[in-house]
Amino acid sequence: MKAVLLLAYGGVDQLQYNADVPRPEPGAGEVLVRVRATSLNPVDWKIRSGAAKERFPQQFPAILGRDLAGEVAGLGEGTTGWTQGQRVMALALHTYAEYAVVKADALAPIPDALDFEHAAALPLVLLTGAQLVERAAKVQRGQTILITGALGSVGRTAVYVAQQHGAQVIAGVRKSQTEEAAQLNAHRVVALDDEKVLELLKELDVIADTVGGVVAGRLLHALKPGGTYASVVGPPKDAATFDIKIAMMMAQPDASRLAELALDEANGAFDIPIAKVMPLSEVREAHELGEKGGSGGKIVLVP
Repeated sequence: MKAVLLLAYGGVDQLQYNADVPRPEPGAGEVLVRVRATSLNPVDWKIRSGAAKERFPQQFPAILGRDLAGEVAGLGEGTTGWTQGQRVMALALHTYAEYAVVKADALAPIPDALDFEHAAALPLVLLTGAQLVERAAKVQRGQTILITGALGSVGRTAVYVAQQHGAQVIAGVRKSQTEEAAQLNAHRVVALDDEKVLELLKELDVIADTVGGVVAGRLLHALKPGGTYASVVGPPKDAATFDIKIAMMMAQPDASRLAELALDEANGAFDIPIAKVMPLSEVREAHELGEKGGSGGKIVLVP
């Protein structure tokens, strides 16, 4: 099968497109999926470079990729509930390939309104955004939550999910993005690169951070005593000096929640934009584009 192999930690030159990789076989409780599309996420280039090797150690050659959209191509022994050719999506592993094996209980059906490319952009960002709000932050109705990186795919999801739970949502973005961020329909939009705005933020119940960095540290003063700082990227170095709760999280497969949110996205309740669709064979160029940032949406790869 066609796949992209990561030969060692390093630059994009360590990604090798190969058309002769052995096809995986599904075991008990697993499904073989013909991958019609996958997508890039920041964790991909962090793993590739070695920046995330402590959290995600690799055995080389490795196949990257977390998002999957495709068709059921085979069932492992005793696996039920799915049929040949059924359109499915999942948060999975090793999806930079023509075929991938997925646990049957991680699969969700693709909504009829979504094509494979759009479905492939969703699994990791939808589940990360939802679990950041629901599992890490545990946001409650009426609480005030600031979501950083609100125009990113994870941030967009977090804004929508927090609104579902009845929270007062503040969308944190760069000053140049405030007009675009109005489309998120948050209760308020703030420019996190404006020092005066940062000084005025206060009495927050929750910060849901998707970006980290210097700004995250400057936001801690805005939390109420006992408030929650939830993050997908790790706490600021001085977070322990504040009277707050720290909640770190890493997305886990959740087929039912993925199905719900994908249907909401398909129906226009919120939007995860796609910046570019590229052949899997152009994975090096895709990584360079994604790592550079500013693409304005997900980069999708098609085997």
